[in-house]
Amino acid sequence: MPEQANSRFVIVDTGCANLSSVKFAIKRLGFDAEITDDVTKIKAAEKVILPGVGNAKHAMENIREKNLVACIQGLTQPVLGFCLGMQLMCSDSRESSALSHTKTDSDEGIDIIDCLDLIPTSVAPLEANGLRLPHMGWNTLTSVIDHPVFAGINVGDYFYFVHSFAAPVSDYTAAACEYGSAFSAAIVKDNFVGCQFHPERSGANGSKIIKNFLEM
Repeated sequence: MPEQANSRFVIVDTGCANLSSVKFAIKRLGFDAEITDDVTKIKAAEKVILPGVGNAKHAMENIREKNLVACIQGLTQPVLGFCLGMQLMCSDSRESSALSHTKTDSDEGIDIIDCLDLIPTSVAPLEANGLRLPHMGWNTLTSVIDHPVFAGINVGDYFYFVHSFAAPVSDYTAAACEYGSAFSAAIVKDNFVGCQFHPERSGANGSKIIKNFLEM
């Protein structure tokens, strides 16, 4: 039986364009989720999904305007980030130099966007080494950890990516991928899990990850 909306599963309304596709992907699995920016509903949810497409500057502006920063940072239930949502979980992003909430990296002459700082790693331009950007299409995982969200997911499994920025492979890497260089296809710390790929567009493997998360 489908779950009742706004009771267990919530999709954070970050003002990004792919919210409905995430909701439909959940519904295809027999569950329901509410898209909301209501702090009370987000805090009360059993599971929270943080989606996103576009750039970190715009998304963080939206999150700040909606007064959601402290809410998201204080969540103790499982939280799953999709694509840009994963990047927003990181400490910062070198994606743009046009946001007021930035600090200057004097060594590189770039501004760094402050993100949600849930997982202590940074986002930077993907080192594609001559390959076309954005990295768009299907690619395989080169590593994956033992974690409930990734149950049944294996090295060599295909997922759908659309991105030009990435987090490096680090102690927080849950799965890795290669496109010109190695990068984190997924990261994890405590109750926060982020996927650089789009689970809602990744066929059976993506559906498996969403279902694992909702049922864990």
